[in-house]
Amino acid sequence: MAKFFNNAGPVMADMNYHIDPLTRINWDEVYNLILQQRYFILHAPRQTGKTSSLIAMMHALNKKDDFTALYVNIEGAQAARNDVEAGISAVCSAFAQSAAFYLEDERPQEWLNEKGFATPALQRLSAMMDAWTRMNSRPTVFMLDEVDALVGDTLISLLRQIRSGYDRRPKAFPQSLILCGVRDIRDYRIHTTHQEIITGGSAFNIKAASLRLGNFTEEECKELWLQHTQETGQIFDDKIFPELWEDTKGQPWLVNALAHELTWNNKEARDRSKTLFLEDYFAAREALIQSRQTHLDQLTDKLREPRVSRIIEELLQGEELPDAVFGKISTDDQQYVEDLGLITTKPQIAISNRIYREVIPREMTWLAQTRIVQESLWYTREDKNLDMTKLLLAFQQFFRENSESWIERFDYKEAGPQLLMQAFLQRIINGGGRVNREYGLGSRRTDLFLEWPLDKEKGFFG
Repeated sequence: MAKFFNNAGPVMADMNYHIDPLTRINWDEVYNLILQQRYFILHAPRQTGKTSSLIAMMHALNKKDDFTALYVNIEGAQAARNDVEAGISAVCSAFAQSAAFYLEDERPQEWLNEKGFATPALQRLSAMMDAWTRMNSRPTVFMLDEVDALVGDTLISLLRQIRSGYDRRPKAFPQSLILCGVRDIRDYRIHTTHQEIITGGSAFNIKAASLRLGNFTEEECKELWLQHTQETGQIFDDKIFPELWEDTKGQPWLVNALAHELTWNNKEARDRSKTLFLEDYFAAREALIQSRQTHLDQLTDKLREPRVSRIIEELLQGEELPDAVFGKISTDDQQYVEDLGLITTKPQIAISNRIYREVIPREMTWLAQTRIVQESLWYTREDKNLDMTKLLLAFQQFFRENSESWIERFDYKEAGPQLLMQAFLQRIINGGGRVNREYGLGSRRTDLFLEWPLDKEKGFFG
């Protein structure tokens, strides 16, 4: 089977174009932390390659014959919430299943059946890790993925059971342990059934380091796409690559999803003799944005959280929020939004990439776009140009008559005027053009650039 770009799940090296996961982390640093018997964190936004990196690390360690390493995904325990019995049982079952699958080791399942389920849930995971370590002739390394999917008492129990066995490493507990999720453990705010709030840092104060998995570099983006050219002979116009970088800033899911949209969902491109040009790329970009795929939906869903909205509204508005609102923003809030992958803070705070910058206002004004009664034909002249004077006068009239009621419907009221104008223009431009947006803290404005093709057959570039 021909290789393809991976836009869902961990990398499968024999099927997917990919960048070697071990080159995306500081492997020397990770390996030294393992040698030093450290417990540490690996975190990154969703769909950046965390799982692929953990699985690659497990295989690399097992090939060395110095360790027995095991990767375990514990997301299934999320549904248990505060039910410690159900949650820890799910974690232990995932442990046993992973050992059987990756190591062909049935002993954890046998232990669970013979002793584990009779052990109290508050001690079961710790006892299982103890038993598994003693079973192995080599020191063990344990990798727990999706840890921050757990909540409440289940998460507290998991962290404290790991902490309780820390002093028994490496003879009777894993020599090294990696907790992986979207957020750094310091940002965990764990709500117990007794309404206490416990921070992850206090429940897991044995953390030695927090490592963040970064995006692809600009060179890696191009290298990944050119694997398709090497495999199929299909050529990408060089003009595509600068746009790809600005659109994604190397966000791995976006880089892969755009490539998949361009080379596969675009059925004409399945003819590998067809060269793919910049206009093909822009069409794929628009199709991806309009598809509202899960990755984009998950991010925009976060916009409704107060700690996220305070940061994003400030950027949409282009200026600092009033003191009454700004005073509610904490350092943890900003770090949380950065951990989600929505913003970067260097060299200054900004939306992470051009596609997110496009998706966020579109998502926030989606209902408005579908309900504003406007048509592109009303503003198209006989020569196929947009009549911008007529369009802007129409918006002024629309704003005078409707702004108060529409702005009240937006979640981000401080940025309401900017969002309403974007909804109005998007409604009209959706008839065949494009809206490009520039906004950010300190700009005190939103810049909108409209593209409209004079000849739909020839496209935007004639």
